[in-house]
Amino acid sequence: MFKNSRILITGGTGSFGKTFIPMTLEKHNPREIIIYSRDEMKQWTLAAELNHDPRIKFVIGDVRDKERLSRALDGVDYVVHAAATKIVPTAEYNPFECIKTNINGAMNVIDACIDKGIKKVVALSTDKASNPINLYGATKLASDKLFVAYNSSSNSHSTSFSVVRYGNVMGSRGSVIPFFLSQISKGELPITDKRMTRFMITLEEGVKLVWHAFDDMLGGEIYVKKIPSMKITDIALSVAPSLPQKVIGIRPGEKIHEQMIGYEDAAHTYEYDEHFKILPAINEWSKDPNRIKNGKAVAEDFIYSSDNNSEWMTKEELSSWIESKKGSLGVI
Repeated sequence: MFKNSRILITGGTGSFGKTFIPMTLEKHNPREIIIYSRDEMKQWTLAAELNHDPRIKFVIGDVRDKERLSRALDGVDYVVHAAATKIVPTAEYNPFECIKTNINGAMNVIDACIDKGIKKVVALSTDKASNPINLYGATKLASDKLFVAYNSSSNSHSTSFSVVRYGNVMGSRGSVIPFFLSQISKGELPITDKRMTRFMITLEEGVKLVWHAFDDMLGGEIYVKKIPSMKITDIALSVAPSLPQKVIGIRPGEKIHEQMIGYEDAAHTYEYDEHFKILPAINEWSKDPNRIKNGKAVAEDFIYSSDNNSEWMTKEELSSWIESKKGSLGVI
């Protein structure tokens, strides 16, 4: 699908972009990938890491700036919207800034993509958008709703929008595994709450889910990857089995367990071999056989949460993965 096409990724110098770009270049050989982001130093560093591949173009810009975004979309076929303000406590203490990027920025992406006739747009979401208790999750829920709803006016434009949702990305910058690794020299690992569980997904799995969304979508779908869970205490043991764990309390806006599909979404959710698909409640799209395809409706009381998951990652599996990624954790 991407062969000879032009793809733009917002926030492309982040953890997702730094994995999506080389994987997509190798697998699909697009004509060009445009990295749209606001940090010129990150762009300069990434260009060097990617050996200045001529298929990659860097554009300085912010999703808050619709005019600049619109100009960057000239001639683009597909868009991945990865830009976001993501750190939960940061959003709690800086709510206006989180809203400007995550909601206003999403509106700018939608409007600009429609104006420029983009074929398909996939927006990255988060488990925190399901039954949100923090501002970050609330803004991403609003963003998800915007991307879903704008398919309802498809009679006036040709752009299709869908969303992918997944949980804790293993080893990404600012995530728990590199944080624990940084704390080893202090002789103990800080644990927010011993009951805490988290979904575990690799960046490579996240990229493949985005590829699948582009290939499968008609518009309005929310794709949820099936992934294993782990207890936070087991993650700590995988990183440093001999270190004591100190309970420090939950950060502002943090959940004990992650949830990716809530009870209220069960009536519109379908199961597939490797993922779930939440279909829109609007316009009877959740009953559309072209969107359902070979999916099986989940039980009416279904909830997909990190504590009730049927699949769990073992400490040995995570330890092996950490060893295989030694030297790169927290860099991407």
